[in-house]
Amino acid sequence: MTKLLDSVTENYKLIEQNICDAAEKAGKSRDDIIFLAATKTVEPQVINHAISLGLKYIGENRVQELVSKYDSYDLENADLQFIGHLQTNKVRQIIDKVSLIQSVDSVKLAQEVARQAKIHHKTMNILIEVNIGQEKNKSGVMPEMLDTLIGEISEIDGIFVKGLMAIPPVCDDKSEICKYFEKMHKIFIDNSVKKSDNVSMELLSMGMSDDYSEAILCGANMVRVGSALFGSRTKK
Repeated sequence: MTKLLDSVTENYKLIEQNICDAAEKAGKSRDDIIFLAATKTVEPQVINHAISLGLKYIGENRVQELVSKYDSYDLENADLQFIGHLQTNKVRQIIDKVSLIQSVDSVKLAQEVARQAKIHHKTMNILIEVNIGQEKNKSGVMPEMLDTLIGEISEIDGIFVKGLMAIPPVCDDKSEICKYFEKMHKIFIDNSVKKSDNVSMELLSMGMSDDYSEAILCGANMVRVGSALFGSRTKK
């Protein structure tokens, strides 16, 4: 375990430096970028070590795993979000545990999030997931349907749209994935100038372990980094 924690320490320093460098190249400051650690399959002790290094945001992909680890997170010093595909029948299990749900892609899911939020007397912040690569096997709203979805969700009490999230297709080279990041950033900017109730386009969440620097250069202000920080995941 000591060796793993030492590795996380070194990885954290490297990621922080890379974020700083990318932010500077993009004409931003380090404080403009949110570094969220994707913690799927990572033990709470390791997550909390990263938090002790300065990590402020963590995100889980699976409801069951989030619930099982919840009491062990150091949430006095970090913010917990949900970043994976979310089924409507599982919303109630996390609604009181997270500050942001990054993967809302339908009115049905938004309605259930709002319904559960009201039970807990809160407004849940969400990101709308966009299927920027228009891949049939991936979740997320198709880009051409985004305006309609935002309009419908903006009328639902109990939720607040804070921005957009995307997972581009796997690409062989960085220039190819940058095309998707740039397209996503344009969609984000186009929606940022529109005024709607319950909508404030503040966050563009895109970029993961292999491409977070490129995502920042293309306009992301939140990156979700897992294996680059914690090492290769063990399957569960």
